[in-house]
Parts: sequence; structure tokens; C-alpha cells
Amino acid sequence: MQLSYWELKNWFSKVDYTIVGSGIVGIHCALQLREKFPTSKIIILEKGILPQGASTKNAGFACFGSISEIIDDLKSHSEEEVIQLVQKRISGLKLLRNRLGDSVIDFKPYGGYELFLQKDESFFNECLQKLPFINDVLRPIFKTDVFVKEVDRFNFKDIFEYLIFNPFEGQIDTGNMIQALLKEVASKNILILNQQNVTNYQELDNQVEVVTNEITFKTNKLLFATNGFAGELTQGKVQPARAQVLITKPIHNLDIKGTFHLDQGYYYFRNIENRILFGGGRNLDFEGETTTELHQTKIIQDKLEELLKTVILPNYQFEVEHRWSGIMGVGNYKSPIVEQMSQNVYCGVRLGGMGVAIGSLIGKELADLI
Repeated sequence: MQLSYWELKNWFSKVDYTIVGSGIVGIHCALQLREKFPTSKIIILEKGILPQGASTKNAGFACFGSISEIIDDLKSHSEEEVIQLVQKRISGLKLLRNRLGDSVIDFKPYGGYELFLQKDESFFNECLQKLPFINDVLRPIFKTDVFVKEVDRFNFKDIFEYLIFNPFEGQIDTGNMIQALLKEVASKNILILNQQNVTNYQELDNQVEVVTNEITFKTNKLLFATNGFAGELTQGKVQPARAQVLITKPIHNLDIKGTFHLDQGYYYFRNIENRILFGGGRNLDFEGETTTELHQTKIIQDKLEELLKTVILPNYQFEVEHRWSGIMGVGNYKSPIVEQMSQNVYCGVRLGGMGVAIGSLIGKELADLI
């Protein structure tokens, strides 16, 4: 790409901070840098026409972990580590809501529910047995019980009569959220360049030379906010995890409101007005879903439709209107990676499927490394 003098001068000269990734983390990092360094030149590079990972593709859950997920986390993390993880998610949601406002992101505090299939009786009993203990673990954060047992009032099928309800969970409009963040970025004189894929970078004495598919330029600091695409960058500490999603056409007299977790959180669904958005199924093919390819597969899409018909919407007529995929960043540990990688290169990645909750905070923490 041959650039003019004006393009080089206005976009690519005297760049202070370059952020790779225009999702939740990247945008919040840029906004925090602008607050810290009001006169600096900040560029965000994005390889897609929209954020390529999960920021515009997620289900819009304002959540911090179902009871089954927290029980599972306690098997590989200490109580203190789990408390810190939940606290980060709560703090991130608060930061996001305070920045944009609940009306802008269409936040709805409907609460969250976990369903248990009848075939999973032993796990259902384990969650009920550990419910008081988990509430005790989380009480320092919430000052009250988080999880309570409730009778299913939604007429789901082939599940246990009792659901586990969490009144602190909500849902947001993901598209509204990202549009509002992009507008704020533009208002703060932060430049976003789309369809710019960073192919290489080289640290110089006091700068970093950045190579994209279109241009080579220098920046004082380089910050990666690429989450599920950060495998090579982090030497395998982050693996991509594809999440496949579908949404129905409008359903007459739909009486389901809330965010719902099923099968240890591997499936999740919610209402969006009078539709059902349903995603998950990665556990059907962990190896195949460890990918950055934004495709769908028959085995998972068929399972999603089967569960819609037999468990979630057995009393409704419905049609699937649209399907898509997003890429999360996971690893052996749930804690995000926010670190300085070298003299002038930094990263904030591995959000563990909790990007809506934790992304705002990780972006701030990434900027605060400088």
C-alpha cells in the first residue's frame, strides 16, 4: 500500500501507543490511555471490519459464573483465587455499566438460572449439596446469598424440577455496547484502522516497528488485546475456543426471560425480546473447536436444535433465523494474562469466556502497566 505524505503524517508518524484488537479490552485500554496521556497519539489496529473475536459475537451475558462453573474452578484454583476472579468480573461489569449507562447497553437485571438435565442427577445433587458452601465463599463480595433453589416456572422439559437462581446476573445488548464504545473512542481522537492484520513486530531501541498486511510503521508502545488469537504471542498460554450460536425468529407468546446455563455451562441461552439466542456445545468436540475459524459444524448445530426442541422450547413452535460463531480465549488457568512482555510490548488476554464481565477491567489494567 503506497501512502501519501498526508496519510503518513496524520496516521503513522509520531505514534505513541498502538493497540492490536478493537474489542472490549482494546477499546477500554485506549480510553484509559487517553485519560492518562491526554495529548498522546493512539491507534487501534483491527484485522476485521468489526472486532474479530467475541466482542460483537457473544451472547450478551452480564454474568460472573454459574454455580457449576465456580465448583469446577475450585477444583483447580484456591478459594482466594476464585474470589479474586469473581471480584474482577463484578468490577469489570460495574466499570462497563458506569461508563456507558444501563439504558445504552440495554441492561436488564432478569437474573440467571442454571438448569440440570435429568441424566445428570449426581452433578445436580453435588451442586445442591455445595450451594451453602459456595454462598459462604462468595459472601465477602455480595454480603448475602448468591445462589438459591427455585422451582422451574418456564416449563422446560427433561430437567430437574429445581433450578438454581442467581439474582445478580443480567443481560445486555452486545451490539449497542460496542457501538457506544466505538463512538466514545472516536470522540476522544483515537484512530481505529480496520482490516489491518499485524503479521510481525520488532523491538528497536526505544520503539517497536509494526508490520501489518498493508503498512510498516513505528510506535513507542505496542499493546496486544487479541484474546483468543494470542496463542503464538503467549507461547500457548492462550488457546482459542470457538463458540457456535444461533438465534430463532420471533416466537409468539414467549414467556422466558433471563440468562440460562445448562450442562455445566457448556450451553447457554437467553431471551432477546421474543427470540431465543442459544449457544455452546464446545464439549462435543473440544479438539475441533480449538480453532480461530469462524465456521459452524453440523454436530454442534444439530445438538443446539435438538436441545431447543426437547428441553428449552418443547411447548413452542420456532424456526432458526441465523447462526454465527465467536472466538474466546481460554487456558489451563482462568486468571487473565496482563503483563509486560518486553521493554515496549504488553498484552491483556485470556478472558476465559467472561469477556463482557471482565474485558473493561482488563483493558484498564493493560493501560495501567504503562
